[in-house]
Amino acid sequence: MGYADLPLDQLRSYQSSVEQPDDFDEFWRDTLKEAREAASGTRLEPVDNRLATVDTWDLTFSGFAGQPVRGWLHLPANRGGEPLPCLVEYIGYTGGRGLAHERTGWAQGGYAHLVMDTRGQGGDTADAGATGGPSSPGFVTQGWESPRTHYYRRLITDAVRAVDVARELEAVDAERVLTTGISQGGGLAIAGGVLGEAAAVLPDVPFLCDFPRAAWTATRAPYDELIAFSSRRRNATGQLMKTLSYVDGVNFARRATVPALFSVALMDATCPPSTVYGAYNAWGGEKSIREWAYNDHEGGQAHQQVEQYDWLREFLG
Repeated sequence: MGYADLPLDQLRSYQSSVEQPDDFDEFWRDTLKEAREAASGTRLEPVDNRLATVDTWDLTFSGFAGQPVRGWLHLPANRGGEPLPCLVEYIGYTGGRGLAHERTGWAQGGYAHLVMDTRGQGGDTADAGATGGPSSPGFVTQGWESPRTHYYRRLITDAVRAVDVARELEAVDAERVLTTGISQGGGLAIAGGVLGEAAAVLPDVPFLCDFPRAAWTATRAPYDELIAFSSRRRNATGQLMKTLSYVDGVNFARRATVPALFSVALMDATCPPSTVYGAYNAWGGEKSIREWAYNDHEGGQAHQQVEQYDWLREFLG
């Protein structure tokens, strides 16, 4: 394995060529308005996570078009009465929220932690809004004919609604809700954080960024769905890329105003570093990035979480 993308000095100055749809802001404003108007109550049910230091609730809230989305809410067991900063976490491609005792590190660190399930993938939430014509296996091309029918319109709306719901929780400080995630979760952290006006965003090796560049540089799933689709539906690639521009992390990053801590793996063949830098270099707020020089898509893992703990300690005071 070696560097398969641009040299580091070019990565740091790389500018994505992703197009910005003229109606991008209107599209997302209308989509979120519909989802918020269709929302019903949030349900929290305590569960036994078998842990002594973290309390967990089974969460159900209204996502896209009011459809139910599952999640976990983790809180420190020894918390006081003051509301806590909250990390809203999104999950990687084909994954789900997992079991109640998983992903509790943020709560152990003293934060509220909302883990959002991923509709139609590996969790407990159905994709009730699945529509559209033929697609390559997976989710990248599902509903490619229009941004209104694309799968990630629904999932990104869920991600924003998770931020909305976190702000409404009694245990959470509404002014200090942040988004985070790895890979697909990182892409959702960007989109959900920007559209949901989170206080900060912490995306690790994010997917869903700079789709045109990814089609040329990625050598593994899930970006290979773009190649599989385009090799068969040769005349549809233009529409596919137009649709994907509505869910591309680069276009969300261009609208960002809050701080962000990114990570990138320079030997990443799944989410090539140039695609990550496409979003990072477009980020409109304060930003920093941790480069993991000799890592593939696993990125920094626990080492990156140490970076995040330190960054959050300084950011949140």
